[in-house]
Amino acid sequence: MKKMDIIPYYFEDDGVIPNNPLPLLIYKKALQYSTSKSFGLSFKKNGWTNNWEDIILPYDHFHSNTHEVLGLMKGKARLMIGGKNGEIVLVETGDIIILPAGCGHYSVDNSLDYQFIGGYPNGANWNLKVSLNNENSTSIFEEILNIPIPDKDPIFGNDGPLFDFWK
Repeated sequence: MKKMDIIPYYFEDDGVIPNNPLPLLIYKKALQYSTSKSFGLSFKKNGWTNNWEDIILPYDHFHSNTHEVLGLMKGKARLMIGGKNGEIVLVETGDIIILPAGCGHYSVDNSLDYQFIGGYPNGANWNLKVSLNNENSTSIFEEILNIPIPDKDPIFGNDGPLFDFWK
């Protein structure tokens, strides 16, 4: 079996979206390397719960109180990640995105022809933030930096590649 492609993205605070010193990770075609037959089973088995199935919001947002995993179950999607100075990425069925707390993301497509499943370490209840403006940015940065590294990779558990990038 060939090695799975993992693409890390590093983003800095842009004044609106705080981002995180930890990289956002995209695991390309992750399911073909997993022992689970679905993202939902894998996420649950590895403690990434509070799951939902839907499209991605069409406006820039972030979560300051938890990391997030997104598994693309169907279709293709173009997402803007990392705020205004970030990048547009194309993800396809079978890809997962692991977003560290504070990392901006939104869908740039007007399509409804794709579906993600999302989850959060230990089933965290996520918050929704759209900007550092009108917020206490110092407390948001502190909250983001104090989110612990998850106990398990959402697909591969204890020995997943997440831990090669998030230390």
